[in-house]
Amino acid sequence: MKFYFLLLILFVSTAVYAAGGHGHGHNEAQHESPEGPHGGRLLESEGLNLELTIFESGIPPEMRVYAYQPDGTAIDPDNIDMTVTLNRTGGEQDLIDFAPEADYLLGDQEITEPHSFEVEVAASYQNQDYHWHFESYEGRAEIADRLLALSGVKTETAGPQTLTLTNTVYGIITKAEDRVFHVHAPYPGIVQSVLVNTGDEVKKGQRLLTVLNQQTLQTYAVTSPSAGEVTRRPVKKGDHTDMGTLVEVSDLSKVWVEMSMFPKDIEVISKGMKVKVSDLHGEQTAETKLDYLSPQMTGGHIARARATLANPVGNWRPGMHVIAKIVTEQVEVPLAVKRSALQTFREMPVVFARFGNVFEVRMLQLGRQDEDYVEVIAGLKAGTDYVTQNSYLLKAEVLKDGASHSH
Repeated sequence: MKFYFLLLILFVSTAVYAAGGHGHGHNEAQHESPEGPHGGRLLESEGLNLELTIFESGIPPEMRVYAYQPDGTAIDPDNIDMTVTLNRTGGEQDLIDFAPEADYLLGDQEITEPHSFEVEVAASYQNQDYHWHFESYEGRAEIADRLLALSGVKTETAGPQTLTLTNTVYGIITKAEDRVFHVHAPYPGIVQSVLVNTGDEVKKGQRLLTVLNQQTLQTYAVTSPSAGEVTRRPVKKGDHTDMGTLVEVSDLSKVWVEMSMFPKDIEVISKGMKVKVSDLHGEQTAETKLDYLSPQMTGGHIARARATLANPVGNWRPGMHVIAKIVTEQVEVPLAVKRSALQTFREMPVVFARFGNVFEVRMLQLGRQDEDYVEVIAGLKAGTDYVTQNSYLLKAEVLKDGASHSH
């Protein structure tokens, strides 16, 4: 069985009347709006009742109207002429004409989100004219100036932005190979003294150890070839110098960021691109450029990439895991909003548009995004003021008031 979903518009602050021509009606402002047989809003008068529904079942929302006699007898839609005007915030207006289809009248345009408007209905039946007016709001809140000032709500005008598109990969800080020095003794002999320990800072030319030359029986000093840090010191007093590396000195004023990239990354990444590096907690960041991209993949289908990072105060320590965002493109988009402005409403991404003291949701179709902004493809007009700070307060106000219809 195929199920159809009827979208019932719930009405807030409703004021309804029927008037004009020879039509008859009654004021329902003080009562809950009645519901019709199809679950829609029932508009009543002495000579004609109309049931307004919004229908969607795998199709864009459309308005369907059923006509009845006051006693509930269905009226052939061919006998009804009608229009509906939807007056939206910001001065927008949708004028909907209707044509018969099956046992209802079908509107000629999509009912776009949000379904929040003042509704004007005009109908003709048996040479009599009928008019109704009511408010149907959702996702809307009105905040007084004093409360608005206390709330800390901030707004910005939606418009074009330059998005910085990135690919995020993970990496580790390592010592730069060309800045690691393996210190050996120039002449064979016995180590007489070791003058440094692992972790010591040394200057270029500083004595690291002394050696007794086994041929001349004279003592000579072994000095550091570079300023840096003693990162390994396997030697101890009494060792023979033929053990290989006696002391390792690493210049950590610059380090490498070794990154792992998958095939999808390699497709859009190339040498020379900007790289934004941050620690896993986002407490420190730095910028550099990609200076190496391996021409081959490893057995695990991973490519190695590398960037050199300035490290003047030693915050970037070898072995530290980092996040690297590689800037792949900078693109101009005609409309974008701050990511911090986004909320969810009926499981859709929204921002709150501002019209004076009235704030109302705008359901968005989103595109590309960077760290700060996200592209808006549909749902918001350029030049609209929208809430960028403390928008969650407006969402809470809307949910508290129940100013939404059921989807």
